[in-house]
Amino acid sequence: MINPLPDLNKIAIAPSILSANFASLGQDVAAAERGGADLIHVDVMDGHFVPNITIGPQVVKDIKQIAKKPLDVHLMISNPDQYIKAFIDAGAAMVSVHIEAVPHLSRTLTLIQSLGAKAGVVLNPSTPAGSLEEVASTLDFVLVMSVNPGFGGQVFIPHSLDKINKVKKVLSNAGVKAPIEIDGGIDETNIQKVVTAGANIIVAGNAIFGKSDPESSTLALRKAALAQKI
Repeated sequence: MINPLPDLNKIAIAPSILSANFASLGQDVAAAERGGADLIHVDVMDGHFVPNITIGPQVVKDIKQIAKKPLDVHLMISNPDQYIKAFIDAGAAMVSVHIEAVPHLSRTLTLIQSLGAKAGVVLNPSTPAGSLEEVASTLDFVLVMSVNPGFGGQVFIPHSLDKINKVKKVLSNAGVKAPIEIDGGIDETNIQKVVTAGANIIVAGNAIFGKSDPESSTLALRKAALAQKI
């Protein structure tokens, strides 16, 4: 059973397990949830689409057994259509794919939704917001990458704030009210800026799991995010 999603048009904190300690993953996830996490973000990398290899459906299934919050699975892989069902069967409540990785994006989004998950489109830093125009009416959320995907702990790319505004305009022109997620280099020093720009779902890895206490780090990040939300 998939845990119910929070209201994603409000601010949601999504700790990324990419930066967690996999030797104590259950404890790290539980700590982040105690700190107020709304989602658990899972970065799936295949060493082809991005230069790193992380996890597969079995780990997602294992996380689902201990996580109380929904799993937000970000597929940074080639040929994601081949694996979407496996990840949703494993417990993904949200699945996002990169435009560059799929030849028929609308079909992929429909596949995700037909299997019972929310479907998202990911924009790399160099991918224009206008790429969303033809699928805006189909998607459930947009993930803006504020670093080049592949590794945790990178520095936030400043023009990502402008990208959020451009995505908002594309969605508005299409009459779509879909949440905007942002991932990469988010911490207490810049989270207010991305929230003000219009991001709803905030992914953070190193800022949460790179600290000694993921619970207090999650709580501090949420406090910083809400301080700027009107």
